[in-house]
Amino acid sequence: MIAIHVSDLVKRFETITALQGISFSVNEGETFGFLGPNGAGKTTTIRILTGISPPTSGSASILGKDIVNETIAARKEIGIVHETSNVYDDLSAWKNLIFSAELYSVGKEERESRGKSLLELFGLWERHNDRVKGFSKGMKRRLTLAMGLINNPRILFLDEPTSGLDVQSNLIIREVIRDLNTKGVTVFLTTHNIEEANVTCDRVAIINHGQIAAIDSPERLKKTIQSVQSVKVAFADADPSIKECLRELPLVNEVRKEGDKYRLITEKPPVVIQAVMECAAEQKVTVISMNTYGPSLEDVFIRLTCLDVRTKGVRAID
Repeated sequence: MIAIHVSDLVKRFETITALQGISFSVNEGETFGFLGPNGAGKTTTIRILTGISPPTSGSASILGKDIVNETIAARKEIGIVHETSNVYDDLSAWKNLIFSAELYSVGKEERESRGKSLLELFGLWERHNDRVKGFSKGMKRRLTLAMGLINNPRILFLDEPTSGLDVQSNLIIREVIRDLNTKGVTVFLTTHNIEEANVTCDRVAIINHGQIAAIDSPERLKKTIQSVQSVKVAFADADPSIKECLRELPLVNEVRKEGDKYRLITEKPPVVIQAVMECAAEQKVTVISMNTYGPSLEDVFIRLTCLDVRTKGVRAID
């Protein structure tokens, strides 16, 4: 069954067209990633799909329910976790969760049982009577996620769920997403973290200037730009001048310094590997590690959005 269906969706704000007739479908039980630069149309799309903002034209449905004409029925099927934590600092974690449950008309017995289970799942039960004002950003985000799940939604919208969080909160949230996926819950995820989309999502849509640039699984998207391959090498006690030697190697299109390593962009990794060894011998340095890599989802994103990472003031992914 199709969980989310979008057809020729257009959204205009006076003279600005945020969405230019986008169309896509999300299968039930799928984790679907939505990536794009700032201003690409991600937030606008989520606001329409969750019934917050009406489209200018086109249609969108949630489990077959039209989001404009059957807004209340569609909203009963979804949970929403916004980028900014929508919790009340002066209330306890428990009262925030119960208030959210009441908004979804969850019965008393169910909300108390489910609320306790969710707070235990997110490692917050021991603090359930504490005011949220004293919680860290990660704890607030985990509470927000629990609030988004209190009505046992069939579709969960996550807007940048792990942005700026500590490692523990990141790991907990990613594990919860995987668990939801195995239980058949559809997850619609926007994220700053391209690698997060790579390891979490079944499919990814890349949106740019209000248009869908590509939709596919991360691995199939990577195969569309096989020319973006690389060799990553680390040297023992290499002088900075080694970079000039690497730049002059045949078939090396670009050299990037990444920490204590150098990444050489090339279409012919085997040839470059041999040339690197010759460069090292010439410079009288020792190669301590060398690996080859195919294109990453980040490479796909940069290629499809024409993003120039070397330009000052470059747009970040929102």
